[in-house]
Amino acid sequence: MDKKLKIRIKPDGTIEAETLGIKGQACTNYIKILEEMLDAKTMESTYTSEFYEHEQVTIAQEQNKQILNPK
Repeated sequence: MDKKLKIRIKPDGTIEAETLGIKGQACTNYIKILEEMLDAKTMESTYTSEFYEHEQVTIAQEQNKQILNPK
């Protein structure tokens, strides 16, 4: 799943934001960004099941192989 932010502005001016596809505590990194972008202050936070998951990171390692030709 792609990483997304879902933002809802209600008729009373209340703003709700939700992260999608962002696992673990990384979602909390977006709170300050959203506050600045929306000129708002966080009043309450709840966590989805993705908060309790771990993001899988794949690291590829390239190996250099040298073939020695004995003389």
